[in-house]
Amino acid sequence: MILSDVDFEKRGSVGLVLLNRAKALNALTIEMIKALSAQLEAWKTDDDVKAVILTSTSERAFSAGADIRFVYNNRANPPYEFFRVEYLMNCAMKRYPKPYISLIDGIVMGGGVGLSFHGKYVAVGSKTMFAMPETGIGFFPDVGGAYLLPRMPGKLGIYCGLTGGRLGQADCLRSGLATHCIEPDHFPTIIEEIAQGRDPEETLQVYTSPPQGTGLDDEALQIIEQAFSGNSVSEIIARLQAMSQPFAKQTLDMMLSRSPMSVHIALEQMKRGREMEFEECMQMEYRILEHILKGSDFYEGVRATIVDKDGAPDWQPSSFGDVADEAVLSHFMPLEAERELFKAR
Repeated sequence: MILSDVDFEKRGSVGLVLLNRAKALNALTIEMIKALSAQLEAWKTDDDVKAVILTSTSERAFSAGADIRFVYNNRANPPYEFFRVEYLMNCAMKRYPKPYISLIDGIVMGGGVGLSFHGKYVAVGSKTMFAMPETGIGFFPDVGGAYLLPRMPGKLGIYCGLTGGRLGQADCLRSGLATHCIEPDHFPTIIEEIAQGRDPEETLQVYTSPPQGTGLDDEALQIIEQAFSGNSVSEIIARLQAMSQPFAKQTLDMMLSRSPMSVHIALEQMKRGREMEFEECMQMEYRILEHILKGSDFYEGVRATIVDKDGAPDWQPSSFGDVADEAVLSHFMPLEAERELFKAR
């Protein structure tokens, strides 16, 4: 099956997925998500397909996330179905019964993370730039962020989720996000060898190399662990304010530029997600989604970042100290039974 934005191919024993929307940095459309979901379901019962490999035709990006402009343009009638299909696809990837291999290089953010980092094998190239920048547009780190981020060591995931901080190849490996560091020049060979029946793990190991660059240094990692061990947003901010290192100031400035409501939601989301199973996290995230799309910060964040590009969002509330606990917790309330991600059986 060939589409303009995502291509599918059976190559030997491999089901190959090529993200092919390069001009939009492989931002995921609802059509791409539906097509991929259907193809994964078909390959699940295809005995000829022994493994699924997902990669990109773009040198710049694996996937920069979901098509948030589409969501913004439909704000009068929020496209909940877009996220429902995406979240159910994330669940299918997490539980996929065959080896699910992501070969990543370049930008991988938001929805692109959900597409790739829940599978069994995650190989990252030297140009990999991982980020969950959703709090910067009044959203929250979804697509399984509630499961993935709090399980990263040293509070690194909390830092990423609250600030949108970026990680390179070395940090992805060190944090456990990636299973292998492999240069993209080897991706075609890996695909061919697995297609010919070679064991995926053995193949990936052959082409593994040490990460390029050092990533975050020891001082930065120590600052992240100390600051983001705080039990509340206000405590995290206070800890960063008490530090004199340039990285601490940079982190504080980055966090304070985010939607105050989104940062509070993200911290609560990760506190809860740390103890949840994957599907429970996705159920929680869908509840947050439905509540957040009824507010204003997401649309304001997209306007300021993507539409008008003035970089001056009018967050509501605008101050971190004005975010009420009740307002945060309201985003986690159950939905009507027919609206839940997983409906009662």
